[in-house]
Amino acid sequence: MGEREESLMEHITTERVQIRIGDIALSGDLALPKAASGLILFAHGGCSLRHSVRNRGVASMLNRLGLGTLLFDLLAPEEGIDIARRFDIAGLSERLKAATTSVAHLARGHHLQLGYFGTSTGAAAAIRAAAESPLQMRIDAVVSRGGRVDLAGHEALCQLRAPTLMLVGEADPVVLKLNVLATAWIPCEKRIEVIPGATHLFDEPGALEQVGKLAGEWFCRHFAAVPQHAPHGHAARQ
Repeated sequence: MGEREESLMEHITTERVQIRIGDIALSGDLALPKAASGLILFAHGGCSLRHSVRNRGVASMLNRLGLGTLLFDLLAPEEGIDIARRFDIAGLSERLKAATTSVAHLARGHHLQLGYFGTSTGAAAAIRAAAESPLQMRIDAVVSRGGRVDLAGHEALCQLRAPTLMLVGEADPVVLKLNVLATAWIPCEKRIEVIPGATHLFDEPGALEQVGKLAGEWFCRHFAAVPQHAPHGHAARQ
């Protein structure tokens, strides 16, 4: 790690948070660099994915670019064993929207743009939540890693206004095909990037580094394009 990267890491505040949604308390890890330009909420359809080495690796790369991250679980541990819940895109989307509301005062106070980074079924939930977000909680950019964006549904894909980047492994042909089909319905800026040699989990050497680089560039470019002091939500983080 170079001198500049060490300096950036020294100015990152980390905090364990609890996001309450009804009777459910979801655990999360918040990292916020000094003078951050945006806050990225990570979404995955499983439980305890905030501990995922892959997600943490990507989050760390985004932090070094001056982007805040919130890694949290859309499902409580007892819910994650239920396969049906993992594919309940509407339910996952509602959880993600509630989590976004819970950090809205943080976004407003620090003039942060908001973005989603979704994987697996969490990518579909991110697309749906972004499509349904009100103006005061606008999502400014979305990135999907190996995501089932097609599961967001035709209506959500057609309503999406947040620029969306879909990262898919070259050796993940089924998901690649589904992503290509989904892009036909997205009316806003969208792009598919195929990571050479990568499979669905991006375990291959250098694959996650590519994901972090492309995701970071996407978020930074689109956050910079948003007028400063644009309004976001008004609810407080729990």
